Amino acid sequence: MRRQSWATVRDLVLALGAIALVTAGFGRLELTNPTIVALTYLLVVLLAAALSVLWVAIVSSVVAVLLLNYFFMPPVRTFTIADPENWVALLVLLVVSLVASNLSSSVRARAREAIARRDELSRLFDLSRDILLTTESENAHLYLARSIARRFELDYVAICLPGRGEWRVHEAGARSLVLAQSDLDTVLGAAQGTLEFDARERVYGGHRVARSTDGTEVGLIPLRLGGRAIGLLASAGRSIEPGTLDALAGVAAIAVERVQFLEERKTAELDRQSNELKSALLASLGHDLRTPLTAIRLAASNLQGGWLSEEERRAQSDLVLTEVERLSRLFQNILDMARIETNAVTAEREWVVPAEIVDAAATQVQHALRGHRLEVSVEHDRAVQVDPRVTSSALAHLIENAAQYSPQGSTIRVDAAATSEGLSIMVRDQGPGIAEADIPHLFERFYRGREARRHSAGAGMGLAITRGLLAAEGGRVWAENRPEGGAQFSIAVPGTVRQEAFQPGDGP
Repeated sequence: MRRQSWATVRDLVLALGAIALVTAGFGRLELTNPTIVALTYLLVVLLAAALSVLWVAIVSSVVAVLLLNYFFMPPVRTFTIADPENWVALLVLLVVSLVASNLSSSVRARAREAIARRDELSRLFDLSRDILLTTESENAHLYLARSIARRFELDYVAICLPGRGEWRVHEAGARSLVLAQSDLDTVLGAAQGTLEFDARERVYGGHRVARSTDGTEVGLIPLRLGGRAIGLLASAGRSIEPGTLDALAGVAAIAVERVQFLEERKTAELDRQSNELKSALLASLGHDLRTPLTAIRLAASNLQGGWLSEEERRAQSDLVLTEVERLSRLFQNILDMARIETNAVTAEREWVVPAEIVDAAATQVQHALRGHRLEVSVEHDRAVQVDPRVTSSALAHLIENAAQYSPQGSTIRVDAAATSEGLSIMVRDQGPGIAEADIPHLFERFYRGREARRHSAGAGMGLAITRGLLAAEGGRVWAENRPEGGAQFSIAVPGTVRQEAFQPGDGP
């Protein structure tokens, strides 16, 4: 406001200066034709009316008429007018100046109003875009209040939503105000009545002005969806037209409803995923339990018979032990998956060499490596600080996966090294590779590609467990196809590397 006042004073000084220059110029030229002078004065007044406010043009008109009378109408240098026709000329100049100034001011006011409406429409569009870009329901109401305060340059904005016995107020802006809940209850109660529309102001009824605890006036506008008020929009700061405020409240109401839809969609998605998880788990367990239990039952029946030789008994016993080990592995996978889902996996870092990680992982999956050659290339002279239990379990799943999808007698190669960034492990197999469509989904829970379902049984938990275990210590895993054939799975676990040789019994 102060800046606008100084600009108006500047315009008045410039207009009066222009009139003074015209007066001095015509006086030096000894031009005594009042008509030419009056038209020149009128031009200056019209420019002042076009470039400034109305009262600047009015003051300029009065000063121009007085100077025309004093310097250019006989008798000169007096305010006396001898000829009645000169009175008419002065009056016409004053009236034309005032009418032209008023018209110019009206045109400028309408232009400013059009620009303001354009700006408000642009602000509403930007706000709508902010709302559409909001995809998370958490803190969405606070984000909405901040967007309104930023887009409309308001000192205070609050989205007020009624709750059970109290209001949920989401505030934003440079100021922090406290609104009385009784005022909010009164305004919302009044908005629940008959919906009225003011055609002149282009607003619906229900707008109220309340005062915060420090006396600041705060506008309260109902948030309506159709004819139903679902909350209030509180605003304080610069003045906004009632029609724009009503449109703003409508957009905010749609945003609030959208937040509710996002929450409901998230809940429905979680329910769907939970149902899919249960169905997949039951189907996988039913299949994976039935096969080893059937084998154990047949082997136990054979062992009860007296017709088996000693070598055949040992073979049946080995079968029972293998299937029991497979069952134990399955139950361990279920426990690991449950721990990952509940974020119960914690990393306890220790100094280990990569060879120890690989040895521990190979020991865990000895049953899967039967019929395969395991080729290992590891470092022994540098130690890395990782969780050996979590890392070896994750690697065991990768080795087991490689053995499961590789032909009998093939070689599985494991390369492990302590790099400057931590522990790096690669597992290569000689299997058929991974279908390109399956690579993005390999590490999802219970996902098994078409080739995997065709060639082997399983619950599809191993790779998902690998990713979850590594994530607990900040690591990652990815898969790719080798140019010479087969698949390659890589592990990267960040950790501190110790350059000197690792000695057993060294502490961290």
